[in-house]
Amino acid sequence: MKSSARKTAQSGTIDPYLPQNGNLGYRVSRYELDLEYKVSINRLAGSVTITAVTLTELQEFTLDISNALAVSKVTVNDKRVARFACRNGKLRITLPAKLASGAALTVVVRYSGNPQPLRTLWGDVGFEELTDGALVAGQPNGAASWFPCDDHPSAKAAFRIRISTESRYRVVANGKLVSRRTRASQTVWTYEQPEPTSTYLITLQIGVYETVRLPRTAVPIQAALPERLLDNFDHDFARQPQMMEVFIDLFGPYPLANGYTVVITDDDLDIPLEAQGISIFGANHCAGTRASERLVAHELAHQWFGNSVTARRWRDIWLHEGFACYAEWLWSEHSGGRSAGEWAEHYHAQLRDKPQDLLLSDPGPRHMFDDRVYKRGALTLHALRGQLGDEKFFALLKDWTAKYRHGTATTEDFTGLAANYCDGSLRPLWNDWLYSTELP
Repeated sequence: MKSSARKTAQSGTIDPYLPQNGNLGYRVSRYELDLEYKVSINRLAGSVTITAVTLTELQEFTLDISNALAVSKVTVNDKRVARFACRNGKLRITLPAKLASGAALTVVVRYSGNPQPLRTLWGDVGFEELTDGALVAGQPNGAASWFPCDDHPSAKAAFRIRISTESRYRVVANGKLVSRRTRASQTVWTYEQPEPTSTYLITLQIGVYETVRLPRTAVPIQAALPERLLDNFDHDFARQPQMMEVFIDLFGPYPLANGYTVVITDDDLDIPLEAQGISIFGANHCAGTRASERLVAHELAHQWFGNSVTARRWRDIWLHEGFACYAEWLWSEHSGGRSAGEWAEHYHAQLRDKPQDLLLSDPGPRHMFDDRVYKRGALTLHALRGQLGDEKFFALLKDWTAKYRHGTATTEDFTGLAANYCDGSLRPLWNDWLYSTELP
């Protein structure tokens, strides 16, 4: 282990971009959420069952949880735990005796509260009330706003989400809807998400929504949205089936078994957001003008880049946003709009007029969602495409999405894989685009 990595492990910091997030000593394989949510009073209550294995001898461990949620009971391996405490965004659990490394760990946490977004460097993140409903926008560290978890993108797990709420609302969550049961005025919705998923990509969408299925699609595509927006949706999101076909052709098979869902809230949202198998848009993105189609392409592309292949550490966020931004340009190129080369020239000229102080391979936490990460990341890919040629470039993208499917990866993983597709050295390209601040 390198000295810097050893220091990180000793200090308990998994990722310096989010030093308070993530937890050591165990690995989660599955979460099972059993919850009830009362929309009118914003009250969440229930339990989460966490299946994990210890990675070291363990007597004390932590989970990430919002200070707005109160824990009433904890059991570990069917035994009630007397010593636990919530403080500073952590649930600390102390066992009466040590568990051996490699031991099975089943943790049940019962909790309740009035969930609210977490205040972060990037604004409010996580569980958020809508005018009539709720949503979860989890990137990058908002999962803990509604359930106790190991909240870091490198920690992927399967999920079952069961939630009861008033029957007038539709609930959309990740994975396949396996059960919908109505009792009196309450409906219980159960979703199964088998593919390994980062906690920030787990979402909950609650609203008075109609559902529509798009016809003639290579992958099942559905939408949940207010009835008043149906006509706008038919225009603004009409080209999703063609978009899906183009991306499958360029990036490889769609990575999820259960298809793709778009949620459009009745409220306006500043930006759309990706979740595993789901993209969330505001009513302002469905105005009947098709003005947000590049964002529709961007969020769909995240199903490959970001959701299936996820950055192991947040410094490599360009592996999400640069790739999804380049997918916007590729969709434009394949749908009769500007070519990717024309978009590259356009944004290169814009970036020249901005500060030359961002390092794409390590932009720093304050700038990880800076638009320069998106555009410079896309320009990096366009430069790589120019050097490799289309055949090798798109073969590389398919290899990338296959090799790291439902896993995590780093910038070094991508540059290492790309070396297999180039007869010469790519080092000058990477030095210029990834490891220098000056725009090439």
